[in-house]
Amino acid sequence: MSDIPIVFEPIAMERVWGGRRLEALYGKSLPPGSLIGEIWEIVDRREAQSVVHQGRFRGLTLHELWTGHRSEVFGEAYAEDPSERFPLLVKLLDARERLSLQVHPPAHLADALAGEPKTEVWYFAKCAPGSQIYAGIRKGIDRQSFETKLRNSTVEDAVHAIPVSAGDSIFIPSGRMHAIGEGNVIVEIQQNSDTTYRVFDWNRHGLDGKPRQLHIEESLACTDFEDIEPDVDHFVTGTIADCEFFRVEKISVKSATKVVQEEQFALMTVLEGSVTCGGMDFSPSAFFLVPADHPDLEVAPVGGEALMLRTTLPLA
Repeated sequence: MSDIPIVFEPIAMERVWGGRRLEALYGKSLPPGSLIGEIWEIVDRREAQSVVHQGRFRGLTLHELWTGHRSEVFGEAYAEDPSERFPLLVKLLDARERLSLQVHPPAHLADALAGEPKTEVWYFAKCAPGSQIYAGIRKGIDRQSFETKLRNSTVEDAVHAIPVSAGDSIFIPSGRMHAIGEGNVIVEIQQNSDTTYRVFDWNRHGLDGKPRQLHIEESLACTDFEDIEPDVDHFVTGTIADCEFFRVEKISVKSATKVVQEEQFALMTVLEGSVTCGGMDFSPSAFFLVPADHPDLEVAPVGGEALMLRTTLPLA
């Protein structure tokens, strides 16, 4: 059964705000001398493809699985799904520095702005002492006052800062102004989109030494200025996100556990502890897919309780 869990080759992405923490924390293989901000673990895009590293489909891309093996891998429920590509993009992020203040376009504006809609959820795997994020708008701030603070370079006063710790999570719908603060390592599960509009980047220069491109008009058009001071969640276990694009659950694995439900695939992420599945061992930061056509396959802890994320698509 060792060929059943599907394991993909990760793709390291250099970012000006990234670092080397994923190498130190998880033993990730990173390109030497690069600031790696993101590892794309599951991706089906023209510019980036997950390739099966281990399992019965070794060498195939995620796109080839979605287009040629959809029912057996993902489930009969998605056989008629109109999506050209696998609808999710899953990342592991290392924020050595804080990211830009940004927003993603909602569906009703994306086409007009030549972008792709994007809703996501963050799970905080590791947080340095004092870590925070920005999400939503502070009370008393409207679009006019936000623009004034943007011109005066005091926009940080307009967005809601939230302290975070490991185990927290937050849902980031399209239209929510946000920025990840420094010191955070995050599992990000999102719509298959790579559209980000930056409204402010703390006067930072990019890897090329030039000021980073901003998208002020697009950002202002997309921002929900009635999204006032949201908070983070902290679940020991339970559903951390359930929307029209994805369902993400945090589960405890104390004994052998079946993870495929309703004959649909399960994308698994190891958060804490170690597990075995189909004769393969997985440690923290590992990602693997349990296909729909093996509903009896179990995940079992190694040496004590393990915590995992289980990600699925909504049933068609």
